[in-house]
Amino acid sequence: MRLLVAERRRGALDDTLVLVEHPPVVTVGVQGDDGSAAASGLPVVEVERGGHATYHGPGQLVGYPIVDLERRDRDVRRFVRDLEGLVTDALASFGIVGGHLSGQPGVWVDGRRKIASIGIAVDHWVTFHGFALNVEPDLGAFARFRPCGLDGTVMTSMARELARPVALGEVRPAVISAWEARFGGGLGRAGRPSTISVANAPSA
Repeated sequence: MRLLVAERRRGALDDTLVLVEHPPVVTVGVQGDDGSAAASGLPVVEVERGGHATYHGPGQLVGYPIVDLERRDRDVRRFVRDLEGLVTDALASFGIVGGHLSGQPGVWVDGRRKIASIGIAVDHWVTFHGFALNVEPDLGAFARFRPCGLDGTVMTSMARELARPVALGEVRPAVISAWEARFGGGLGRAGRPSTISVANAPSA
């Protein structure tokens, strides 16, 4: 990811969304956690993104947008809102109504169940880290600690909301389409962003 950020800063890369699926891991952002991550029994990795602790694992689609904010008026808040909108748009194509909950970054269903987490970092106005959309992960993993400082039972998934199995392969095209709609307007030398899809990735 750092290599992609460096390439974007040099102009050698267009705005790019990397889509991955991680092995089970708890990542802890720069705001730290309450100690519950270490007690979860899961591997714990400290990362540079904003926010507290969250879980990544199979059945979760993690998106890392490498975006040059110099071309977006250095507006980090708008970028985060656009990420939330990207996920919300993708969910809508499945009939799931997601939205923003004041004071709680991420995407929520009915303002009570969190279906996607968002945490970013910015280096010289190029973004990295991003969003984690719960497609069909083991939601029990969230109950082993306090994700984002919340009770783990608040977390939901597309499979739970739809009451049916949902494969990542179903969701990737919707996320890519939403990415292109939100970030494709005149960005990068090619006029549209790139997408890199990786089936499995090392722990974040």
